[in-house]
Amino acid sequence: MQYGNMNQKSVSKVASLFTLGCAVFIFISATNLEAREAISPLKQETPHKVLNEKRIEAVLQEAYTKFKDNNEGKNADYIKALAVVDPQIFGITLVTAEGKVYEAGDTKALVSIQSISKVFTAAKVMQEKGDTFLQEKIGVNATGLAFNSIMAIEQHSGSASNPFVNAGAIQSTSWVEAKDSDERWMKIKANMDAFSGRELPFNEEVYHSEVNDNKRNQAISKLLDAYGRMGSDPLEATTVYTKQCSVNISSHDLGVMGATFANDGINPLTHTKVLDVQYVPRVLAVMATAGLYDNAGDWLYLTGTPAKSGVGGGILAIVPGKMGIGVVSPPLDKYGNSVRGQQAAAYIIEQLGLNPFAQ
Repeated sequence: MQYGNMNQKSVSKVASLFTLGCAVFIFISATNLEAREAISPLKQETPHKVLNEKRIEAVLQEAYTKFKDNNEGKNADYIKALAVVDPQIFGITLVTAEGKVYEAGDTKALVSIQSISKVFTAAKVMQEKGDTFLQEKIGVNATGLAFNSIMAIEQHSGSASNPFVNAGAIQSTSWVEAKDSDERWMKIKANMDAFSGRELPFNEEVYHSEVNDNKRNQAISKLLDAYGRMGSDPLEATTVYTKQCSVNISSHDLGVMGATFANDGINPLTHTKVLDVQYVPRVLAVMATAGLYDNAGDWLYLTGTPAKSGVGGGILAIVPGKMGIGVVSPPLDKYGNSVRGQQAAAYIIEQLGLNPFAQ
């Protein structure tokens, strides 16, 4: 039957069927939506998603109390000065992108920054030469091998692969623009000071403990130089790199340094612009893929956050656009990452619903 020939009764019947069909469609759609929400935890309105001052303070205290008596792991002992650091030190600091500070435990206790320094020197190179330079000259991929591997350089045709393994970090140091070693060191140190908002102390004991026993790093720098990858004398760069690893930091310092990244490269306490905003996601991306040595994948899988560790016992985690989390606790796991540091930071991220992949 053509529509033009439909009588009034037929029209009424079609209209009724159409109305019924729409009702069924709406009911089924609503039912399916409810079912999807029921099995998707990311769609639930849960209390731990609520971020306020009281909740943050409570979770920080919970993390400190929960993990302070964990005696797993041990201090790094291949650097003599690190072996004697008090293993009971445990401080947690959270600093928001707006500059609000939350703390628990030994937040003023100092440990050497070690490999966490690599983040800030890589950022300095980006600021001076751009992100394309760092990607092409040093690399931004994980090596799949140990952080001090020489084999990784050979397997990747002379590339260090990323700025957070020793080879890439020594390269970063060498490419900081300077007329000599003293100026290079002063610029690297001043950059870390700007991120932390204060003049960070230098640990002479750690420096002398390392500088007399860094033969492997010297060999790495020489190999990189043979491939034309170094920006200054290889042994000079290795010495300056050793200096940057010997700077002392607290969990408070790490929290502020992380919050500077979270605040688009502007220190939220001093309001000093340290890094151009376009470079912030580049640094965080490398942290996500190569920040925790051979355990970077597990960390990202559990927390979704960019992070960097150092064998001095520091952990720096960043929730992009929201906050930095700094934890200091010297005993390390088999990968070289702070045991309590990882536990506390991961607990805070989970309890406050901060995983960027779960938003």
